[in-house]
Amino acid sequence: MRKKRVLLFSEGFGTGHTGAAYALAEGIRLLSPDVQCRVIELGKFLNPTVAPWILSAYRKTVSSQPKLVGMMYKTQYDKSLSRLTRAALHRVFYTRAKKVIEQLKPDLIICSHPIPAAVIARLKQQGLDVPLYTLITDYDAHASWVNPEADRYLVSTSRVKSILTGRGVSPELVTVTGIPVHPKFWERSNKTLLRKELGLADIPTVLIMGGGWGLMFGRDVMDSLTARMDEIQLIFCMGSNDKLVARMRSTPLLNHPNVKILGYSSEINKLMDVSDLLITKPGGMTCTEGQAKGIPMLFYSAIPGQEEKNCQYFVELGLAEELNSRVVDKWFSLLLREYKGIEEQRRRRLALERQQPHNCASAVLQLLGKTAEATAEMRTARAQARTEEAVYVTP
Repeated sequence: MRKKRVLLFSEGFGTGHTGAAYALAEGIRLLSPDVQCRVIELGKFLNPTVAPWILSAYRKTVSSQPKLVGMMYKTQYDKSLSRLTRAALHRVFYTRAKKVIEQLKPDLIICSHPIPAAVIARLKQQGLDVPLYTLITDYDAHASWVNPEADRYLVSTSRVKSILTGRGVSPELVTVTGIPVHPKFWERSNKTLLRKELGLADIPTVLIMGGGWGLMFGRDVMDSLTARMDEIQLIFCMGSNDKLVARMRSTPLLNHPNVKILGYSSEINKLMDVSDLLITKPGGMTCTEGQAKGIPMLFYSAIPGQEEKNCQYFVELGLAEELNSRVVDKWFSLLLREYKGIEEQRRRRLALERQQPHNCASAVLQLLGKTAEATAEMRTARAQARTEEAVYVTP
């Protein structure tokens, strides 16, 4: 019997969309090894020369003109992609998408970015007979995510479900699964042992995540962060931003035994486990990973639009605060004076029933079984209809 195949399409606008796709794929493989998963950044796969230029231009625009990005997000918030836009995307960048699907023969397609979702929706409109699930990777739902041809939406919260139903999506087509995180975030390791393994001091520790966008906060915040380096360990994780890593490592202020400056790391799960506080931009994936680990969070420089909504959601939930020097001073004092209390709060958060990071993978597997049955029934019905038509054809 042929193994079920799940094809996950994303795009590289930021790391969250593709990160969610890989996290879901790994979760599915762990829970059901018989299901084959493949993740593809569709635009980059089909246009390896042009795509990096487009992504670079996007990153520069977000970094240099965040207000413009926010204005575009808000003015287009209630406007889904038109048929003309979908057709243009398909003809300019995605003409070979159908061939990729025909070659890989998936039983289910999941899109974690609006653009491939729109492209596959157009192919379904033209006769593609593969179920399409849309995985929304933030705590908001821009209208560009919505396509009438989508068979199901996988969303982070009931609030996002309400936004979709307000946009005309049937409630039966929306499943609240949470944003998927990699299985490495499903469990928490022993903090003391892990600190020893990583060569870290066994003292209160703060993880500061930057990366491609840089550290987008002021000197006053940096002064507050470094004021207590003798008592609080700082781990700066700057992703693939090699220039920033080199500059920070050559900064005398950060030349301290309790300061660790890292580039790209595949062990963010371990870094969250050894840390007591996370300082980061409020990207949907990072927020969800932090929530899965139960770590309190401070957010800086939310990109206007979806990151603002992410920030709002976690602040209202009591799991995060917005970053400024006063908030840093407050949390550092808490880490030094009330460390056991903060750790107990973290344990309680992890014990809450809502913290089930495997939910998305479990839901997809359950739906995949139902989808397979429904697809088989639909194809049988179509075959019967064709047979009946053939019987009544006059010679």
